[in-house]
Amino acid sequence: MSELRILQIRESIKEAQRIEANNHQLRMFLEAKLPELHRSIALPKSDGLHSLEEFVTRYIEHVPDFLEALTELTKSAGVYEYAETFLTIAEDYFFNPPELVERRDGLLALIDEAYLAHRLIEEVNDRVMMASGMPLAPMDMTLSNIIVHDLLGDDFANQLDLAVHYSIESLFESDNFFRKADFKNYLNHQNGEAWQSAMARWPCLAGDSAIKLELNHQAPGSPMH
Repeated sequence: MSELRILQIRESIKEAQRIEANNHQLRMFLEAKLPELHRSIALPKSDGLHSLEEFVTRYIEHVPDFLEALTELTKSAGVYEYAETFLTIAEDYFFNPPELVERRDGLLALIDEAYLAHRLIEEVNDRVMMASGMPLAPMDMTLSNIIVHDLLGDDFANQLDLAVHYSIESLFESDNFFRKADFKNYLNHQNGEAWQSAMARWPCLAGDSAIKLELNHQAPGSPMH
């Protein structure tokens, strides 16, 4: 029952927002992180903390939107059976997060779960792109994930990345779902009306953050950290 699980994730986010309104733990966490942000992360000069708080809140809120969009699109195309496994994994991060996820309250508690879900979608997209030349989904969370990776810190974020890797590795063994004829047909036609409708219904799929990455701050070929 993916629809019910997505609704439950939305409710957990609303409850986390109510908690944040009282304890402001996310805001305090981000305020402490501001001096440590990588120099390539460019915040609006007027109110960087508020912009960062809005960015992280939207990042969390977008998870059920993405899951709902992918569920509906793959169902309408008749290929949900191929997407169901990894969508369920993304949902499970909220219901049964890995033991390494830190136990916190409110929105601050959901950053880790949101990062896991977004990184999983990004990873699946990348692997499908490498195998077929077409992405599974129209959303590109790469830049947002880089920013949240920096907020979480290299050591912890790398552990979460590894958890994502282990979660989906079995999906990409020899009998890959994206090699199926009907799934290939879905990929070949994904830029049609279905995607246009999805982008209109879920504007967040295109990304709308005021925070930018100024990668020209880095030396060519140098890592972000």
